[in-house]
Amino acid sequence: MIEIDLSAQGRWDDGSDWQSLCEKAVAAAIAVAPFARLTETAATLSVSVRFADNAEVHALNRDYRQKDKPTNILSFPMLDAVLLESLANTDDGEILLGDMILAHEICGTEAAEKNIPLPQHISHLIVHGTLHLLGFDHMTDHEAEAMEAMEIKALASLGLPNPYIEY
Repeated sequence: MIEIDLSAQGRWDDGSDWQSLCEKAVAAAIAVAPFARLTETAATLSVSVRFADNAEVHALNRDYRQKDKPTNILSFPMLDAVLLESLANTDDGEILLGDMILAHEICGTEAAEKNIPLPQHISHLIVHGTLHLLGFDHMTDHEAEAMEAMEIKALASLGLPNPYIEY
């Protein structure tokens, strides 16, 4: 079972079903990763998602990544990826995968620039952030290609298009 602890600031309260969107996007990301077996355990996979504003994300980016600017999403894994494989045999309890925080203004601007609905862009970012929680990164070309391939596959399972194709 996947449990999403969602909190949102006022600007995110637009009538969208962010809870369901996050649940589906996290599940899709886990399903395409090598850790898909985690969803077959009796343990609860827990992810915290915070929908915030640029200022909050900016402060966290500065304090934790030494980047003095806002960004669209930050992910804070709770477990080393090496431990995740062994947790696939867990028969109960809770597995805390980590936390994600998204900046409303940046996400909205990016969605508008891509000419896509905000929920579609957020689905992509939640998939992307979940893969970070699972230990994936995009620091090298090889890592980026592998991560993008998983994102494309996860989004396709949600009926969403490849976000890396330029139209």
